[in-house]
Amino acid sequence: MLSKPLYEILPITYIATGSISLLVLDSPWGLIAAFTIFYLGSKVYNMRSQNRRTDPVKKRKKGRFPQVIYNSLPFVYLLLAIITYKISTTDLSYIISFSLISYSLYILAKRASNRRHQLPLSHSMF
Repeated sequence: MLSKPLYEILPITYIATGSISLLVLDSPWGLIAAFTIFYLGSKVYNMRSQNRRTDPVKKRKKGRFPQVIYNSLPFVYLLLAIITYKISTTDLSYIISFSLISYSLYILAKRASNRRHQLPLSHSMF
């Protein structure tokens, strides 16, 4: 069994490993493996995030996007930033990449404020 600190950073480690690998590797199989690691890390992160939501279901606003797309947006922005950085060398592409990464991290930080791991409330008879 993994210790709690190690368990908590695993999805972020997968995403970081996949991102760095996407930037560094050039072989098609390496890029497929890097994308797979990135995708699975984002999937695990989203599953944990949805499990830790603290806002009541009735008070959640309906969005413009389906929930699957809404949950994936920060990771799509991060992936677009990596692709933009890798395929282009102009100063504008670096600014666009930095902007996409910043916005992705902003969305993740904003969502993290409503997601805390809590134990279920137990009803005691006092």
